[in-house]
Amino acid sequence: MFELSPRVKDLKQQIESFMDEHIYPNEKLFYEQVKQNKWGAPPIQEELKAKAKSMGLWNLFLPHSERGAGLNNEEYGHLCEIMGRSSIAPEVFNCSAPDTGNMETIERYGNEEQKEQWLKPLLAGEIRSCFSMTEPDVASSDATNIQCEIRREGDEYVINGTKWWSSGAMADSCKIAIVMGKSNPDAPKHLQQSMILVPLDTPGVTIVRDLHVFGYDHAPHGHAEIKYENVRVPVSNMLLGEGRGFEIAQGRLGPGRIHHCMRSIGVAERALEAMCRRAAERVAFGKPLYKHGSTSENIAKSRCEIDQARLLTIMAARSMDQFGNKVARQQIAMIKAVAPTMLCNVLDRAIQVHGAAGVCQDTFLASAYAKARTLRLADGPDEVHLGTIAKLEMSRYL
Repeated sequence: MFELSPRVKDLKQQIESFMDEHIYPNEKLFYEQVKQNKWGAPPIQEELKAKAKSMGLWNLFLPHSERGAGLNNEEYGHLCEIMGRSSIAPEVFNCSAPDTGNMETIERYGNEEQKEQWLKPLLAGEIRSCFSMTEPDVASSDATNIQCEIRREGDEYVINGTKWWSSGAMADSCKIAIVMGKSNPDAPKHLQQSMILVPLDTPGVTIVRDLHVFGYDHAPHGHAEIKYENVRVPVSNMLLGEGRGFEIAQGRLGPGRIHHCMRSIGVAERALEAMCRRAAERVAFGKPLYKHGSTSENIAKSRCEIDQARLLTIMAARSMDQFGNKVARQQIAMIKAVAPTMLCNVLDRAIQVHGAAGVCQDTFLASAYAKARTLRLADGPDEVHLGTIAKLEMSRYL
């Protein structure tokens, strides 16, 4: 269906083989090791990271950068789908969120000192990072609401505020946060915010608690509520410059949404495979489940919806590559509104076919559903993206 270059075909085949040989067989062991050391790096993960790195299956994202693999958004999208099939796979290839978005941010907007100090170890897979934007006391879907204060005092910035849903921050390996805050409340609306690098061991940074998603703690990465209380960092930690936070956010979230959506398509494919196997094996009322009308209809709907979402996402990625994120913003909004909802629907049908097994720990379906439902909120809720789509569509007529 898609014309892939020889190199991308080769990478795709290598990743598929790696998944079959090393990822799927070790999923159970991964979570057993997590139980032994909740926020530490599971030994099997570190073993597989070293193996992937030695094979050159590493840092495949980061388009238009000599530090990346030389793939554009569309090419990486096809690989991202395969990685998305397992929740433990993206980090093995050093392609997991929020690190990919943070690395792209530092690569695109950071200075050489920031890149040496933070981008280099992130690209090496030696540390992890988090993104502190969402706040508990305001509707953070509107980034202009952000209340966290970034105030300059001499050669330092002082940061005060509370953030939550800083994904990845619970991990012992998480060392740096990109914090979005308000540096000039009197500036024009979209020039009030800034982004700044804050090492998590800085005095005044407190991990208040880990947050659960439908009861899942998502160890070993987790999601944290973080209090920044009179946190002082050097002026040199500012990204791009004061008042550029909203600009950075728009640039950062475009590629990240492609990654989320392609990973979602990978999960949906795995869920459909599980649904079909279950429908072929289980017998109810004298015939296999797939011969019951409602089940066959759900299989068909799922196939259609997955392929539709993939085509839309690849179209958005191609538009980003050809015309840039700003021109592609409607397509980016469309995929973010479509793919997570599609995944929720496919997983819901797969759970229904599996019956009680679908809602317990014996399959990946329940935990995948919790993540999929959360994705309809992360990186902007459905309503924001639908509003953007409608606004851009109506602009042609007004």
